[in-house]
Amino acid sequence: MPISAEELLSVARKYWRSDHEFDDKPENSPETERFHDTWEQALKKLDEWRALMGELRVELPHLNIGHATATCDPCFKCMVYTNQQPVSSDPQEDEPRSRLWTVVGCLSVLAPVYTVYGVQYDYKGREVRGAARVFFEPLPAQMQALAQVVARKIEARYGAKALPRKIAETRVPLIVHRKEPPETTLFHALFTPEPENLPL
Repeated sequence: MPISAEELLSVARKYWRSDHEFDDKPENSPETERFHDTWEQALKKLDEWRALMGELRVELPHLNIGHATATCDPCFKCMVYTNQQPVSSDPQEDEPRSRLWTVVGCLSVLAPVYTVYGVQYDYKGREVRGAARVFFEPLPAQMQALAQVVARKIEARYGAKALPRKIAETRVPLIVHRKEPPETTLFHALFTPEPENLPL
């Protein structure tokens, strides 16, 4: 049975506050303590997450698989990314332009849900140019097959359910790091407030 937005908001409220009451206090809020305790338990399963990435390396040997988990975010995270692909061949440019596609798989440590999204980075030479573009379902065609592989692996290993985009975009009255209402969504509370921030 699918989890509703209301149920997920109830879960998220256990870990994120709607005020800044503890910002200048030496002690953590009860929500922060709960978050740290949850991560402490989740880290005992880190080897299982690494095993999932090993399965991805076997199934996608021609691509790069990266570990992107950060315990400030409420999820395990992995990346499948392409090599940089040329996007222009203007002889007047001093440095070639290229593009890198990344498919990101996230398994929440707060609720039995996962998501897969895409990020596009444009480069000039070796430098990223402009802001990264984040894509949610439906993903661009060049990301769809990779996303299906990542989703299948997460579902098979963890039994988690994909969080539908409509529910993921539900606005929540919570503060998740620097993301504050009215911008905060269930996606931010269950996965990451900065989906474009990846260790490339």
